[in-house]
Amino acid sequence: MFPVETFYHLADEATAWRRHLHQNPELDFAVHETARFVTDKLASFGINHIETGIAATGVVAFIRGEGGDGPTIGLRADMDALPIHEVTGKDWASRTPGKMHACGHDGHTAMLLGAAKYLSQRRSFRGTVALIFQPAEEVELPSGGLKMVEDGFLDRFGISQVFGMHNWPGIDVGKFAICAGPMMASQDDFDIVVKGRGGHAAAPHLAVDPVVIAAQVITGLQGLVSRSTDPIESLVISVTKLRASNAYNVIADEVELAGTVRALAPSLRDFAETQIEIVARKIAQAFGGDIAYRYRRSVPATVNDSAATALAISAARCTGAEAVDDRLRPAMVAEDFAYMLQARPGALIFIGNGPSAALHNGAYDFDDDAIRYGVDYWVNVVEAVLGKGS
Repeated sequence: MFPVETFYHLADEATAWRRHLHQNPELDFAVHETARFVTDKLASFGINHIETGIAATGVVAFIRGEGGDGPTIGLRADMDALPIHEVTGKDWASRTPGKMHACGHDGHTAMLLGAAKYLSQRRSFRGTVALIFQPAEEVELPSGGLKMVEDGFLDRFGISQVFGMHNWPGIDVGKFAICAGPMMASQDDFDIVVKGRGGHAAAPHLAVDPVVIAAQVITGLQGLVSRSTDPIESLVISVTKLRASNAYNVIADEVELAGTVRALAPSLRDFAETQIEIVARKIAQAFGGDIAYRYRRSVPATVNDSAATALAISAARCTGAEAVDDRLRPAMVAEDFAYMLQARPGALIFIGNGPSAALHNGAYDFDDDAIRYGVDYWVNVVEAVLGKGS
């Protein structure tokens, strides 16, 4: 833990930055003002190697330690907000109707900026820290994480390890949670068009009703999870969209279904992609219909490297946090930091946000009391991986 006076001063500054970002949310890759704010702050800290325009609006800045040569490690924060109307009523609430930081990316950015200021003034480590500010985490495909990796920044800048942090409601402020291996699920999406033969709702025997077929398909897909996969493994298949006729007395020709698949193991992604089509098609054909099918792979599972996880746990315990849960049960939500973890060893950790509203909820707000723990954690990660120079 760094000195108390520095600790609280940085936390106060970072809180002001966080609230400014919260008031001015931007979406997707169009985080132009957010990226400019980040770049200006980094420059004001005396950081003179700042790369901008990566994956449109991504920013990567570099702090070289004064303790000698060493590797380059990446610390990543996401910057984008969500298309959600804020209902918190806070003084720092969003000034843009229909947009808000409902996932705490404002807090993530502020914490990494706080660490950047500290590290830029006390470069007592070997090697280099790459500060990664990513756009478009909330975009499905292509997301900011994927685009940054495809841009080649990890190779271009010689980044050997990457670390991420995400706030988590329900975990007490001042606490962290993590596990080695799969920590968050992959996310895939599917579309099914059930094709029947339309007709009058009063004469269903003259039609092939795609609504009845769709109902059987939805039920059949749940059987894939409950009866065709190991109950110890984790697979979620959720149908989230259903669209048929707009009239009371019309049996439509087609019904559109769509949904999402979440898995922790690549084999379960393969299983779902194949078996959803087989089950849906056979059910439809049994009723005299058929289907059109599309399966789209999105974010892979977030898999923590075991050695990097041990370093993250050590860094979290050095913050003065009351506890670090190092046996976290994996969450079935997805996170596009997974693309960076596919390309480099590293680890994502959850930082507690207390009893706040859920993520992606209009009543959510990042808890500023968590900022000091997050800044301290980033500093400790650098010291754990790069050591303290002479």
